[in-house]
Amino acid sequence: MMITVMTGAGISTESGIPDYRGSGGLWRRDPDYEKLVTIDYYLGDPDIRRRSWEFRRTSPAMTAEPNAAHLALVELEKAGLLDRLITQNVDGLHQKAGSDPGRLLELHGNMFGVLCVGCGARSTLREALGRIDAGDADPACAECGGVLKTTTVMFGEHLDPTTITEAIRAAERAEVFVAIGTSLQVQPAASLAGLAAESGARLIVVNADPTPYDEVAAEVIREPIGAAVPALVTRLTT
Repeated sequence: MMITVMTGAGISTESGIPDYRGSGGLWRRDPDYEKLVTIDYYLGDPDIRRRSWEFRRTSPAMTAEPNAAHLALVELEKAGLLDRLITQNVDGLHQKAGSDPGRLLELHGNMFGVLCVGCGARSTLREALGRIDAGDADPACAECGGVLKTTTVMFGEHLDPTTITEAIRAAERAEVFVAIGTSLQVQPAASLAGLAAESGARLIVVNADPTPYDEVAAEVIREPIGAAVPALVTRLTT
């Protein structure tokens, strides 16, 4: 059995990281936060950049630990059943849990790396925050003076074509496609669930709120993710 899993913000809420679009999500509580991760606002406004760096610094993801759901997916991988683990998250918790980086597809990048939008030079979030602590509120690229940003895909940016192509292939060849903690509203990531179902996969949706793909799912699970995913992995591996 070939299983592809896609995770969204909901898998990390039990690790203390709030989701974005859920009933208590960050965008609903303060829509202005969306500007901090929108590329046009970010590039055009130094104040937005300063606030965005602080947004990253104070993110619970800086100190979060994987929860039972992350760890259960590692067990699915160890059982030899996981083809690809696709994530919309940038929090690095799948890697921290022990998931194989070679099977992990980070659609929206990772918040712990930094790149220059001008020359592409790479560094780390730790380095950028160190420069901010030293008094440089809007650190520029040390190589070319360009704007620095985290290696996350902001609103208004394109996904990495290699990553999304591999995710599409994984969805198409899946026998089971499990969507965990994702609203399935953000495209093109959300369409992977529909593509898998159209290609003959058994679609399983694990999410607190309804999604646009519930109607085509073979199974919809509403229980808390930290309990639901380990139980589902146990079923799939026995």
